[in-house]
Amino acid sequence: MKKVTKEVYLKWYEDMLFWRKFEDKLAAVYIQQKVRGFLHLYNGQEAVLAGALHAMDLTKDRMITAYRNHVQPIGMGVDPRRVMAELYGKGTGTSFGLGGSMHIFSKEHRFYGGHGIVGGQIPLGAGLAFGDKYFGRDSVTLTYMGDGATRQGSLHETFNLAMLWNLPVVFIVENNGYAMGTSVQRTANHTDIWKLALGYEMPCGPVDGMNPVKVAEAMHEAIERARSGGGPTFLEMKTYRYRGHSMSDAQHYRTKEEVEEYKKIDPITQVLDVIKEKKYATDTEIEAINQRVTDLVKECEEFAENSAYPDKNVMYDVVYSQENYPFLPHKLS
Repeated sequence: MKKVTKEVYLKWYEDMLFWRKFEDKLAAVYIQQKVRGFLHLYNGQEAVLAGALHAMDLTKDRMITAYRNHVQPIGMGVDPRRVMAELYGKGTGTSFGLGGSMHIFSKEHRFYGGHGIVGGQIPLGAGLAFGDKYFGRDSVTLTYMGDGATRQGSLHETFNLAMLWNLPVVFIVENNGYAMGTSVQRTANHTDIWKLALGYEMPCGPVDGMNPVKVAEAMHEAIERARSGGGPTFLEMKTYRYRGHSMSDAQHYRTKEEVEEYKKIDPITQVLDVIKEKKYATDTEIEAINQRVTDLVKECEEFAENSAYPDKNVMYDVVYSQENYPFLPHKLS
């Protein structure tokens, strides 16, 4: 695995802080009704992404996930201003403003969505990996899901075929404790979700999803196994979300004390503690990082605010096209 150096820790801190503040801003503008529909925030789970990105080869590896999907494409290289604009429904967004919060997508940066159907992305991730194996591409697909999605039949069908065909895919469940408002303990007679893969003889195990180093180590092993022809892995990232399932979630199913307990192991705080302990940065340098994050979030907000809404014709330009379609021509590819 690539060494976790001073530079890595500083990048982790700046990236995770930006992702957190980016979504804090989204929460604020959602209340102002500038972002509509559903809004599922990632606060608390940032180490899962930071560690994975360290282990990935961003020139060829892919990622697909569910609808808690705003910061992943940013980590993969998508312009955060365009992500913010997409949430605003603006024409400068990643999908011309037509996808919104739950459907961020970038083929250029190998981020294949944001999917609103619970568990719908699981077979699609295996399909991407199947394409890589079929065409002999040296790529690995990371397929993320929430703990609620592991109760879907599509998971078992996909696990079966992924093992049968020995696909270069890593399945990751981000177990943040609750499927919407339902505790993991209430959804099955077991709480170790990673054990679901044992029935398929798939390598699997639990990971401390609040620590980017632990995530990076587990992801590196799984990615290298997939890339070398060793097939799939299933990892259970034990993490936590500080906000509700979505912005409309009143969170009556848990106590404020529980949330505060998890904040004591906040991934951003853990990384910052290492930076200070090892003297990787002075207080002045840390403050400069904080200011860069603040400035970039403001830049994203201003870009989204000042962008125009898409022309109404765009709605007709991105639907299925056929040669003898009698009504409107389709301009966008």
